[in-house]
Amino acid sequence: MNTISEAFPYFCVADADAALAFYGEVFSAEELFRLTEPNGRVGHLELRIGPMTLMLSEPFPEMNIRPPSGDEGAYCLHLHVDDCDEMAQRALAAGAEILSGPADQFYGERSCRIRDPFGHHWLLGHSIEEISHEEMQRRYTALIG
Repeated sequence: MNTISEAFPYFCVADADAALAFYGEVFSAEELFRLTEPNGRVGHLELRIGPMTLMLSEPFPEMNIRPPSGDEGAYCLHLHVDDCDEMAQRALAAGAEILSGPADQFYGERSCRIRDPFGHHWLLGHSIEEISHEEMQRRYTALIG
């Protein structure tokens, strides 16, 4: 069987240096390395955010690689953090938009959703209680009616 050993989110951003500054301020991201073209375009930038490697590139329209456009998010990267309220405030101060929360959720987490200045959606959350899958299903069923 062919197994997956790791997964790396790979985002396209309009400005890699601005993204590095934002992710550094909000998530304490550290630059691991980058590949830069002679014209200055960042072809690849790797960041460490906690235990995760996040990869970035600037747009490559010639390869149909572009940052998100519009307000809708097709995905959301979930970060389990120590304090989602504090991180949400840091994100807001650094230019993110809070889409929902922070609020206690039926699945035993306090969480919020943000959209970073580059159009990427993040779910920030911390555990507030341990619950069984059965209890989570019961709460979910009650929530949706």
